Amino acid sequence: MTGFPEVHHPAAGRPVVMLHGGNVGNWMWEPQLPALTDRMVLTPDLPGFGARVGEDWPGLDAAADDVVARVTAHVEGPFDLVGLSLGAVTALRLLARHPDRVRSAFLTGAPLTRAGVGLRLICQVHLAFCQMPWFWRGQAAAFGIPADARAQYVAHGLSVRRETAAAMNAEVCAGGVPADLGRYTGPLLAIAGQKESAAVRRSLADIAKGAPQSILRLAPGMHHIWNIEDTALFNDALRAWLAGTADPRLLPVEPRTADRHAS
Repeated sequence: MTGFPEVHHPAAGRPVVMLHGGNVGNWMWEPQLPALTDRMVLTPDLPGFGARVGEDWPGLDAAADDVVARVTAHVEGPFDLVGLSLGAVTALRLLARHPDRVRSAFLTGAPLTRAGVGLRLICQVHLAFCQMPWFWRGQAAAFGIPADARAQYVAHGLSVRRETAAAMNAEVCAGGVPADLGRYTGPLLAIAGQKESAAVRRSLADIAKGAPQSILRLAPGMHHIWNIEDTALFNDALRAWLAGTADPRLLPVEPRTADRHAS
């Protein structure tokens, strides 16, 4: 895969670090860049994805450390952190391991519930067909990815090594919130798409248990990769959070009722 830049607007304001989802690369954040021209934006590829597809998946903790090392090459102080899907799960490890580096966190679509039989079967199907273009086209449709963005999604999905996908899936399927997440006491907005799986929506309550200061929200009508599905809503919500507020269009979720919303 050709590389997408990791550093954008280097002379602009305080830095934002954006961590991409699984089976995509840092290029997934391209629609957000026009909304962040006043900020230095860092979009590192996680090991095994994007321009780094030849690398092994090192595990979530090591991936979090890798992000901090890559960011520190450009920024030594604190940064705002954004993560989606695998990027959100990795971001939680980063918060637990490097809490002093993060000024605020905007996390969406983190699957933290231990996988049951159904999800494990889905992961097995994923591995069985991950080299089939039709599989990735189906995934793109299921996630609500616009038609003009699907070709890149399919091409990258085919580029990820099966070993990488297997290792990443096994770790994510194990579920759980980092034990030291409570070390991070800064602002944290945790979001799930309203049309995401029940497991992802239930995970909001898990985040709140580990970080009680978390603000929980649902993105109305959204699936998993809603930064592409509704770029305007995502960008507005992100800009609002970076300014210190939760976008009022996001639907509030109380931790004690997260399970009800997931039913």
